[in-house]
Amino acid sequence: MESVYWVHLMVVLCLGTFMGIVCQDGADEVTAVYIVTLKQTPTSHYYGELRKGTNVFRHGVPGKLDRLHTPRRNISRSDPHYNSYISRVHDSLLRRALRGEQYLKLYSYHYLINGFAVFVTSQQAEKLAKRREVANVVLDFSVRTATTHTPQFLGLPQGAWVQEGGYDSAGEGIVIGFIDTGIDPTHPSFAVDRSEVAYPVPAHFSGICEVTPDFPSGSCNRKLVGARHFAASAITRGIFNASQDYASPFDGDGHGTHTASIAAGNHGIPVVVAGHHFGNASGMAPRAHIAVYKALYKSFGGFAADVVAAIDQAAQDGVDIVSLSITPNRRPPGIATFFNPIDMALLSAVKAGIFVVQAAGNTGPSPKSVSSFSPWIFTVGAAAHDRAYSNSIVLGNNVTIPGVGLAPGTHRGRMYTLVSALHALNNDTTIANDMYVGECQDSSSLKQDLVQGNLLICSYSIRFVLGLSTIKQALQTAKNLSAAGVVFYMDPFVIGFQLNPIPMKMPGIIISSPDDSKIFLQYYNHSLERQGSTKEIVKFGAAASISGGLKPNYSNSAPKVMYYSARGPDPEDSFLDDADIMKPNLVAPGNFIWAAWSSLGTDSVEFLGENFAMMSGTSMAAPHVSGLAALIKQKFPKFSPSAIGSALSTTASLYNRNGGPIMAQRAYANPDLNQSPATPFDMGSGFVNATAALDPGLIFDASYDDYMSFLCGINGSAPMVLNYTGEMCGVSTMNGTDINLPSITIARLEQTRTVQRRVTNVDSNETYIVGWSAPYGVSVNVVPTHFFIACGETQTLTVTLSATMNSTAASFGRIGLVGKGGHIVNIPVAVIFKAKYNNTNR
Repeated sequence: MESVYWVHLMVVLCLGTFMGIVCQDGADEVTAVYIVTLKQTPTSHYYGELRKGTNVFRHGVPGKLDRLHTPRRNISRSDPHYNSYISRVHDSLLRRALRGEQYLKLYSYHYLINGFAVFVTSQQAEKLAKRREVANVVLDFSVRTATTHTPQFLGLPQGAWVQEGGYDSAGEGIVIGFIDTGIDPTHPSFAVDRSEVAYPVPAHFSGICEVTPDFPSGSCNRKLVGARHFAASAITRGIFNASQDYASPFDGDGHGTHTASIAAGNHGIPVVVAGHHFGNASGMAPRAHIAVYKALYKSFGGFAADVVAAIDQAAQDGVDIVSLSITPNRRPPGIATFFNPIDMALLSAVKAGIFVVQAAGNTGPSPKSVSSFSPWIFTVGAAAHDRAYSNSIVLGNNVTIPGVGLAPGTHRGRMYTLVSALHALNNDTTIANDMYVGECQDSSSLKQDLVQGNLLICSYSIRFVLGLSTIKQALQTAKNLSAAGVVFYMDPFVIGFQLNPIPMKMPGIIISSPDDSKIFLQYYNHSLERQGSTKEIVKFGAAASISGGLKPNYSNSAPKVMYYSARGPDPEDSFLDDADIMKPNLVAPGNFIWAAWSSLGTDSVEFLGENFAMMSGTSMAAPHVSGLAALIKQKFPKFSPSAIGSALSTTASLYNRNGGPIMAQRAYANPDLNQSPATPFDMGSGFVNATAALDPGLIFDASYDDYMSFLCGINGSAPMVLNYTGEMCGVSTMNGTDINLPSITIARLEQTRTVQRRVTNVDSNETYIVGWSAPYGVSVNVVPTHFFIACGETQTLTVTLSATMNSTAASFGRIGLVGKGGHIVNIPVAVIFKAKYNNTNR
């Protein structure tokens, strides 16, 4: 998952026999799923510009069509007859290419890419690749999935929601499509608003709701307006488990329910977990509509063929925003990371006017760890917000040790005797018989008379991380034995593991640091009184009280970039060459996020059966931005995807709540002791500012044609561009630096480089002054240094960067545009390799 507790996935090429197709022993006979794209242009490239609300800033215009690329007749993107025609074309090609052979077509992609997914042998795949109609054949690959207080932390109640008319209208008319693990439609976060205000399904949305035993009729409403599932690739591989994965849009994992409610859950839903109330939850755009496209599953994650089918359907249905809390399990092979089926399908979605948000990934803090690559995708990293739940235990020697646990404290600070499970074994149990007995998973192995009324000490081992042992079961053991509470110490083999706060119905704490656990155990062991000759324990002398962790603490040091949040620079290819693209785009709240949980969600066993769960990861950060993008789309319905991304980026905050720089954690172990000021490769443009994004002043707009020119400018890319888009590349020298992005990244600065940026005024007439701070080892000059710009007009900025030293270390600067009307536009600048003199050694 792209939450911190992700499931590690594997690519399974063949697991036996399926519908008469048998896997062979020979390497060349292995049967697998392949994604095949055709040279004929996909439907969206004709009808994308015709969608309602086409942006006034979009510059792309369809070119002339030849006979091969002309649609059969003038029909809409949702016409079932055209979809049927496309499917028949695909079926005809397969019959002609694989005469008399066995194969299984899984999907026909109708809208964003013209192609299909098929289960064939490698030899059959070669036959398909040789057909003149076929552009590309790619082996399917696996993917993984990457709030009560964050609306207040982001200033929504007093800011952005006020601008949209209040929470009861924020996001109305906007449909967010979620590619995730599904949804629990019975959750109150997705119930139809009971107010008398009209809440119609947007006219531009044409999606449907599947009806299955797990997802009965009536599951959808005016809030949840569409729901489908996609699992053909997984089923073909023989790894789909219907009993836990659900062949329906229902969420058997929890992740999809969580992310959907973060973006667009209803306002004011009480968060009650383990009997404790933690406030009221709300999505970022509580009035937005939700459409679910389930392509990820608890037991195995997901596969690109299913994800592409989900994206294709979401675009065809007419969603306004696509939210993906998922990333590929490996970096795409080939000449550039941008050329993979998911990113290219999303490019067509952007052409159709859809804003695309993706989680950066949880593989930080190492450089080049980001798993979302393309400039047309808005990539979000994870930051902490200002609310945290802290717990502590006070020992009898007056030492206080911090820990985690959403648990009540012991009675008014009273000291209770500490008893280790290892020292409370009954006569039939020994450590030799059960080496895990210290984890408190079985009450029958412990003596109640020793534990009753005392604090039971349990070991938190790697088995808890793997889900083989659980906090819930240990708490049940403590309850069965009438313990006063539970104290977990961290096994020394669990190195650097970071815990989310875990709900407990009784007093409890997890000492999450191995070093603190040593201090705790030393106190406990030294306090034991033993009989001289037998060494039997005659008195448990250690005592402690638990303070409890139900009340949150607030910190002015937030936000800060979390250690797990993936970092730039953006890797251009599998050789890890640096791209001239800033990633991530920005960071948003992603740590300790309360949000809705599926009634049967099993992703986090500690929240099993609860209505809400607290999760962490870039998976949680991405839907924050998806919801905020809905507010921008609602206010500016004609904004292009790049204009929405620009509004979010240029208004992002660079400072924490205390006025200091945003910090970034640099290590997995003891992250708060290893942090330094965040760079653009940690946080992109900064931390999302929801209210400012609704009043950006100036917009950096980029079109589909710009992205195409960028792709065509990659050396040797013309065949790949033709394969995926059906369009021929002309001569292009454009690179990532030349795209009109609200950032400037130069991977290699050889002496001097001049780039241009165009800003469009979307507010009233205003005069701007331009200032900048240059990256170390680089001089910067911007022309003009001040300008007047009328509403709707465009101004070009010419930026000249010159190396003043030779260096291979990245350095960072910033360009700021300050308007006399109060608008402030920030543009991060990153330069990696710098050569003062001509350098031909590359």
